[in-house]
Amino acid sequence: MRFDAQGDAEFDAEFDADFDADFDAGRNARWNTVPELVRHAASRYGEREAVVEGRTRLSYAELGERVERAAAACLARGVRQGDRVAVWAPNTLDWIVSALGAVTAGAVLVPLNTRFKGTEAAYVLRQSRTKLLFITGTFLGTSYVASLRRATADGPGDGRSDGPGDGRSDGPGNPGGGPLPGLPHLTDVVVLADDAVPSDFLTWKDFLAAGESVSGAAVRERASAVSPSDPSDIIYTSGTTGRPKGAVITHAQTLRAYDIWAGLAGLREGDRYLIVNPFFHTFGYKAGIIACLTRGATMVPQPVFNVDTVLANIAAERISVLPGPPTLHQSLLDHPARASHDLSALRLVVTGAAVVPLQLVERLRSELHIATVLTAYGLSEASGIVTMCRRGDAPDVIAATSGRAIPGTEVRVGAPPGTPGEVLVRGFNVMQGYFEDPTGTAATRTPDGWLRTGDVGILDPSGNLRITDRIKDMFIVGGFNAYPAEIEQLLGLHPDIADVAVIGIPDPRLGEVGKAYVVRRAHSSTTLTADDVIAWSRREMANYKVPRSVEFVSDLPRNASGKVLKGELRSRERERERNAG
Repeated sequence: MRFDAQGDAEFDAEFDADFDADFDAGRNARWNTVPELVRHAASRYGEREAVVEGRTRLSYAELGERVERAAAACLARGVRQGDRVAVWAPNTLDWIVSALGAVTAGAVLVPLNTRFKGTEAAYVLRQSRTKLLFITGTFLGTSYVASLRRATADGPGDGRSDGPGDGRSDGPGNPGGGPLPGLPHLTDVVVLADDAVPSDFLTWKDFLAAGESVSGAAVRERASAVSPSDPSDIIYTSGTTGRPKGAVITHAQTLRAYDIWAGLAGLREGDRYLIVNPFFHTFGYKAGIIACLTRGATMVPQPVFNVDTVLANIAAERISVLPGPPTLHQSLLDHPARASHDLSALRLVVTGAAVVPLQLVERLRSELHIATVLTAYGLSEASGIVTMCRRGDAPDVIAATSGRAIPGTEVRVGAPPGTPGEVLVRGFNVMQGYFEDPTGTAATRTPDGWLRTGDVGILDPSGNLRITDRIKDMFIVGGFNAYPAEIEQLLGLHPDIADVAVIGIPDPRLGEVGKAYVVRRAHSSTTLTADDVIAWSRREMANYKVPRSVEFVSDLPRNASGKVLKGELRSRERERERNAG
């Protein structure tokens, strides 16, 4: 069963037709690349507030100036067109300026998950051959600088090849001899904080000072050289192979997708947008920063989700737009102090999950009087957006489905109408491929352009998609995707673990958590305990990946080809649950 961008609502049909006609006619010629979008926003929205961070309030014109200064500094530090530049930091004004500055300088943005440990961040930096890194100082009690230095102190990671370019020259100007031994292509690390900075790293102030010798004309010349078909970013997403893969998305794909997102959501000039979704994810960077730039909305970044802070920000900043997962909005509704905050400015909520309670949609509309509540579905390999509900959809459609295909895309389910099958996507939003991974790309994208999502869904007669299951072994821990193969590879580095398999098991608070089946290494000098494995995991991987329970076994069940029989492990857990009940 297949659907393109069609639907029953009059708005839906009109928007789809108008958008496609306008886009094909070159309506967005004023910003065909992200650098052009930044300059357009600075010119068109001028004195309108662009970013609010504490006492700092920047207009769009001022934001444009800061981005140009950051771009000039990138040029001064030797960033060339197509070089990868990473940002490992929480939602802040500095993230916005450094990321947009790098892209304006022709670089390809590589956002890093703030929940990564040093080893995980180092892998992405090494595989992408990142040239310049912007990094926060201390965040949530963790020194990112110290964590990365520990992970890269002894050379290139665990000694295995991390893909093309490892330890080799990246062309003219081989960047070997940078500040981190384990990252030979990384020439500069810029610390976005007032913390103590190692002597071989740069402070943000010193970085910007380096760009003072670069003229505005030189920055504009570099920005003008960027093509709509050039990569704008590489979003790393874990896969069943156990290693993160980088989905390559172009400027044209990013801009078209989030102009559509802003149009379908009804984002408009003057909106005040609280961005709680992390910038390292498309929901925060593209449905947040990029979407705001297209419409002249005010960005209010929030580094950490805390419902008290969300309430305070909504009231103090007259927030009108609040996208986020269902748990964010549920926490808002249930907060005992909600009534003491003025939330009357809120008018637009966009959320997404396999299941969104109908009661949540109804409460947002009835209790908070939010005019527009929408759901959507996407994945990094499809520019972060595949389907979206439309304004005017019934509450049960918004709660039970993720809406219909966005303009310019097709969604197909490989099964008869009304029955579940793998969700396939084709359109302008499908990634160019995984970065320097043709094998992984070929396994995910068919020769005729269909993206295999790995998700199972059902299409209703109107083309609304309902996600029902996952083909892959992925499980979701408190809203974060956890991939067993990746966790297994990390656990395999433990000196006392000979073999390991991870599955997701039910958890009343987080939905699902990981359970590790571990085979101890023979002749180890110590007796490995479950507490040892969990404590080690907390040091080596993001918290949501850490197994919550460990069971030691003499061997793992495998088929004739040697593949672990995960189904058998899950059956054991279900049997235990039945016996316990």
